[in-house]
Amino acid sequence: MQTEVMFAGFGGQGILLSAKILAHAALEQGLEVAWVPSYGPEMRGGTAYCLVVMGDRPIGSPVIKNPFHLVAMNRPSLEKFAPMVKPGGVILGNSSLIPYGSGRSDVRELLVPVNEVAIKLGSLRSANIVALSTFVCLSEIISYDTLRHCIQEEFSSKSKLIALNLKAAEQGRRLAYPSSR
Repeated sequence: MQTEVMFAGFGGQGILLSAKILAHAALEQGLEVAWVPSYGPEMRGGTAYCLVVMGDRPIGSPVIKNPFHLVAMNRPSLEKFAPMVKPGGVILGNSSLIPYGSGRSDVRELLVPVNEVAIKLGSLRSANIVALSTFVCLSEIISYDTLRHCIQEEFSSKSKLIALNLKAAEQGRRLAYPSSR
């Protein structure tokens, strides 16, 4: 079975990194993976999105018009990409920058204040990890333990960032499972 996840937001929000960590985690779980980044010429502050396609068979084409899932870190991304998400998918929105939902009733949708959570942890730059972890736990697309392992590996050359990003992942897990707080 194949599934697709689109991460979208402003350049500088860690969109490509979130997708890269998810792709790594999918590989660790033995899945076939394609990682397709796209960003505007402005980079930081411009539009950025990345598609991760994963499945248990070789991927025929990484070009997908209608992803199954969306992680939207800003309002323009939600407005542009939410209508494209396949019914039954998950839409995770950053309520810090998105004041409303997609209005769709045929998807599972959760809005979480990832910026505020990251700031409380000590760095807005960890907002992408909060969102990634919340999405992974909500969708159950890969295991949370595999995600934690891949976060540790991603930041292994910057060891001072490992603890912060693992805390961000834990906060994301709690946002997905509010009853376990």
